Amino acid sequence: MVAFGKKLKERQIQEWQGYYINYKLMKKKVKQYAQQIEVGIQDRRHVLKDFSRMLDNQIEKIVLFLLEQQGLLASRLAMLAEHNNTPQQQPEISQISELREAYRAVGQHLLKLLFFVEINAIGLRKILKKFDKRFGYRLTNSYVKTRANHPYSQLQQVFKHVGIGAVVGAISRNLHELQDRQGSYLSIYDQPALPLQDPVIDSIKAAVDRLTHSTNFLNFLAQHALIMQDELPTPVEEQVDDQKYHFMSLLLNLVNTFLYMVNTYIVVPTADDYSLSLGAAATVCGIVIGAMAVAQVFSSVYFSAWSNKSYFKPLIFSSVVLFVGNILYALAYDLDSIAVLLIGRLFCGLGSARAVNRRYISDCVPLKTRMQASAGFVSASALGMACGPALAGLLQTNFKIYKLTFNQNTLPGWVMAVTWLIYLIWLGISFKEPSRETEENHLPQESNAAAENDALENGLKQPLLTSSEDKQQDEDSEQERDESEEASPESHGPATSIRSAYRLLTPSVKVQLLIYFMLKYVMEILISESSVVTTYYFQWSTSSVAIFLASLGLTVLPVNIVIGNYISNMFEDRQILLASEIIVCVGVLLSFHIIIPYSVPQYVCSGLILFVSAEVLEGVNLALLSRVMSSRLSRGTFNGGLLSTEAGTIARVVADGTITLAGYLGESKLLNVTLLPSLFICISSIFATCFTYNSLY
Repeated sequence: MVAFGKKLKERQIQEWQGYYINYKLMKKKVKQYAQQIEVGIQDRRHVLKDFSRMLDNQIEKIVLFLLEQQGLLASRLAMLAEHNNTPQQQPEISQISELREAYRAVGQHLLKLLFFVEINAIGLRKILKKFDKRFGYRLTNSYVKTRANHPYSQLQQVFKHVGIGAVVGAISRNLHELQDRQGSYLSIYDQPALPLQDPVIDSIKAAVDRLTHSTNFLNFLAQHALIMQDELPTPVEEQVDDQKYHFMSLLLNLVNTFLYMVNTYIVVPTADDYSLSLGAAATVCGIVIGAMAVAQVFSSVYFSAWSNKSYFKPLIFSSVVLFVGNILYALAYDLDSIAVLLIGRLFCGLGSARAVNRRYISDCVPLKTRMQASAGFVSASALGMACGPALAGLLQTNFKIYKLTFNQNTLPGWVMAVTWLIYLIWLGISFKEPSRETEENHLPQESNAAAENDALENGLKQPLLTSSEDKQQDEDSEQERDESEEASPESHGPATSIRSAYRLLTPSVKVQLLIYFMLKYVMEILISESSVVTTYYFQWSTSSVAIFLASLGLTVLPVNIVIGNYISNMFEDRQILLASEIIVCVGVLLSFHIIIPYSVPQYVCSGLILFVSAEVLEGVNLALLSRVMSSRLSRGTFNGGLLSTEAGTIARVVADGTITLAGYLGESKLLNVTLLPSLFICISSIFATCFTYNSLY
């Protein structure tokens, strides 16, 4: 991967080259400061003052040019407004068309300006990060606080971009009024909810959203999906053509995500009863539930590779395999075979197309819609997780048709088999395979004026120079990544194997994957053994277990709303990360059965604390991962989404295996024996997090 300085030079708009941050010069200056301090020529205080002055000069150069360009845009808009307001009896269609094209040209100029601000902001953030890393002093926080809060702050031009907002408003209003509105004299201010049809407005809005990149619920959920993008905006044409975007195909992918999660969790409340009815121990439910995860470890890889060539065929295959797997799961009761039961669950795991669902959103959904689609992916998963156990609680009946038994154990299989058959028919009728041309042409190209204008909506997921709330772990991980890139320039291409993908992970990213493993492990232990534990201690019925699990699943979206809208704006991600890990550990400790009689309030409260804190941890952890992983992991078969999926799936496999092995010691010891490794892994992740931060600071 090419170092940031080289990428910055390649992606500059040539006619504005002299106004970009001089990243190369400042980087050399940082090295000089380090050498001077080492030999005693300079003291730290003088270095801080001198470097801050250099930053002030760079920012002043950027901001003055930004103001100059805003003035040019304002002048062009004023001339167009004068021409537009000239009294005419009946303006000709050609004149209206010319005016609209002129306003669009101003919009394209504005997109270039937004692209300019993005590149400079990421450069400023990176050079501050390098300084902090080299000297062990957090200049970023003090510099941004003192400059951004000053009444004459030049940074405010970047943070608030009031002038840019005014230009966007003028372009939007005039393009709206030039559209044919069937004689309506209402403006955008009278009808704020009226959609704007012009593509340039959507592109500008997307660029401004990226520029602001404030942490909100939608963005938080989108990052939760770990659908990654390249780090820097690339001045090539947008790869996803709006005309080729097919909403029904996206909907089918989201429905696939939802149904798969329902299929995963619908068997949890009855897995122990089903195992007993086939002559196995109740704790074999761990293998029954985990068999699906075992198969998913392998299916994630081949589905990810298959999605390089097609999306329709993998989804068809997934639906067929899931249909067969659920049929086998249901028939195992009448065949009196635990082997058929496990084979059915393995088939269901082999049908996991979540890698395809993620890849479709990443490759085939337009940039302006991608965040909503990513949030929809997470929401569909959360809803499926809640609906699975709830549906199992409703299937409490017992009857026979010919020789087939329909009861609480087999009905989940029959219901899901019918559901997947209906989905398969809908998929065959409605799915539209996207063209592969855009992906085949997704190669580095020399920039030209037209390509620059069309591609300015390609943005970075990184926040701009974001005051003291800037995510420090993000910066530290990028520091490691930058240094490795500069030391060893590599290909632009994606990782070609799990091994090469692993080499691209920085130490802090590895710690975050460990955290992801931990939280998936403790959640799987809680969910998978719930039916056995509650039956042994509280004599709960299947319906009671289903209600408990459904209630846990329903907390996912409210928790993400609170974190995305409030908590993440009050604290740094690394603080939320560490606090969540500690609370997960507390939840595990509270779950142990030691001296006092084990009660329902203790189990429910400890389970709720553990599950909710793990959900918070998952959201923050994946949001960080989506920002700090190498951009080479944003595409290809072995991408960041696959790595996180594999880490989580392996954690589930290990957890379900732990439950089954612990069952040999007896149900009375199951709870404590399975909680011990949970506690160990949790404490290990806390120490790893603390050690990583200490070494980075």
